[in-house]
Amino acid sequence: MIDIYGTLGPSCASEETLTEMFLAGMTGLRLNLSHQSLHESTRELALFRTAAQKAGVRPRLLVDLQGPELRIGFLKAPLILCEDDSVKIYDEGIAEEERLKLRMGGRRLIPVPGAVFAVLREGMEILLDDGRILLKVQGAEDGYFTARILRGGLLAGRKSIKIVDVDIQPPTMTAMDLRNIRDLTACGVTGVMQPFVRSREDLLEVRRALRENGAGSLQLVAKIENRAGLLQLEDLLPACDAICIARGDLGNDMDLWQLPGVQKQIAAACKKTGRYFMVATQMLDSMENRAVPTRAEVNDIFNTVLDGAGGVMATGETAVGKYPVDVIRYLARTAAEGERLRDIYLQ
Repeated sequence: MIDIYGTLGPSCASEETLTEMFLAGMTGLRLNLSHQSLHESTRELALFRTAAQKAGVRPRLLVDLQGPELRIGFLKAPLILCEDDSVKIYDEGIAEEERLKLRMGGRRLIPVPGAVFAVLREGMEILLDDGRILLKVQGAEDGYFTARILRGGLLAGRKSIKIVDVDIQPPTMTAMDLRNIRDLTACGVTGVMQPFVRSREDLLEVRRALRENGAGSLQLVAKIENRAGLLQLEDLLPACDAICIARGDLGNDMDLWQLPGVQKQIAAACKKTGRYFMVATQMLDSMENRAVPTRAEVNDIFNTVLDGAGGVMATGETAVGKYPVDVIRYLARTAAEGERLRDIYLQ
């Protein structure tokens, strides 16, 4: 049976909605720890357990560590970014008085990690929120960079950031990751997702931290989100329990039309070695705002299952979308149809 994962967020953080999602076919839930810690998620996790019990499901709970993924800082409210407008980009680590000076300038402000700010140069392009938003750096001013919006959208805090053609190497785990790892077993976590895996050493480091905190038996999922992970795939497979083809940032690290072939390549490698894999990102993206998916999305899910995926995952569709229960229903039913016909089509 295909694992059907939703992602916990404001849109589904009620006992009633989570129960309906389980009844619609959800078998597990992903909690993104880039937005809040396990300790801060106590209420939502209690609702998750109660809902699963009501639906008669023994669910999986995957936590997504922060890892070396780069994200913008927190925003007080989402920013509406319009094409050809400008924004200010600043180091989120600067002193509060410097932030106040920037705010007095009147332009929209985007805080970024110090490692990102340190390498910014005029002419660089910046992708935000899995590439939905595109900026171009115009130049440096007093303590910040100005960037022009080439492709706009609504930007919330803690969304992904990537500088095109620039390789930044943050540590494998953050201090927050290490604190969260200490709480894994107490919170009933069944698996840990390590983002932006670059090498076997990344996975070995996470394994050590899990063992040291009594969580060595938990499933370790390596997220393939960049070319570095793709190139090291053969070495990564024996060091993890599962692979997640995370197409958002992976699609930012190559020409987008190359992504389908890369997904096929990873799927084939997993099947050859008997390694479980799942696929995530934009599987039902249109359903964040529409009650019915596109035909292309349904085909994507079906073909992903035909390729041998053991799990499919909704992300923003259930976390912040308008129709989290319907998302799970379409995801589960399409995956089940793919599984039913897989042997026929692969003969």
